[in-house]
Amino acid sequence: MKKILPYFLSIIFYFFYGILLLFFHALQWIGFNFGKYKGHKFIVDIMNCSLTYLLYILGTRIKFINKYNIPKNVPLIVVSNHQSMHDISPISYYLRKHHPKFVSKMELGKGIPSVSYNLRHGGSVLIDRKDPRQSLAAIRDFGKYIEKNNYTAVIFPEGTRSKDGVPRRFSENGLKMLTKFAPSAYIIPVTINNCWKLNRFGMFPLEVGVKVTFNFHEPIEASSLKFEDLFKKVESSIKNSVI
Repeated sequence: MKKILPYFLSIIFYFFYGILLLFFHALQWIGFNFGKYKGHKFIVDIMNCSLTYLLYILGTRIKFINKYNIPKNVPLIVVSNHQSMHDISPISYYLRKHHPKFVSKMELGKGIPSVSYNLRHGGSVLIDRKDPRQSLAAIRDFGKYIEKNNYTAVIFPEGTRSKDGVPRRFSENGLKMLTKFAPSAYIIPVTINNCWKLNRFGMFPLEVGVKVTFNFHEPIEASSLKFEDLFKKVESSIKNSVI
């Protein structure tokens, strides 16, 4: 029974996951075209809430650990390790009041219902990892955007997901560009634990009964340290808390 359960629950999960993506894709279009930014964001917040709680079908338990107040009315840069595509919705929903936007690879900007639409129309930035010049220019403009609007940029400096939970090397270029063009931002390091276990066997079946944690560390004023020291502090905060 234990061997069958992951297959059974994964089928149920993906069935509803697909339905939700199609359903919210249509709602996003309506929200964006008739309600502009506010209308679209309202729909995206509900979508991320739905996709987060959908994980409970798998027996997943999600816990946010945050002992610090998140600064308000300032731009934020959330820096996190990356373990699964299921990292995104919980972070988005938890930070919904801070208008989270993502640094994402160009390939995700098309072909995925709801996800691609949100990345293209929700204020996130799409970068071509094969073109450093385009990537840095796009992140520069993204930094100016979050600085102007007091929004939140979410960046995964590993560049790709860790399949075994062990953090990869952090690239400093994206964060360096963001702090340069969003100089009043606060950096919030976040450590994600155990989310990789959901995809322990690949995309199917998904693991059941995983306890995922999102550990928010103390916010750091970007201008309070030289970038080299800031980067080391952020990286060590995240990696030292990985289980």
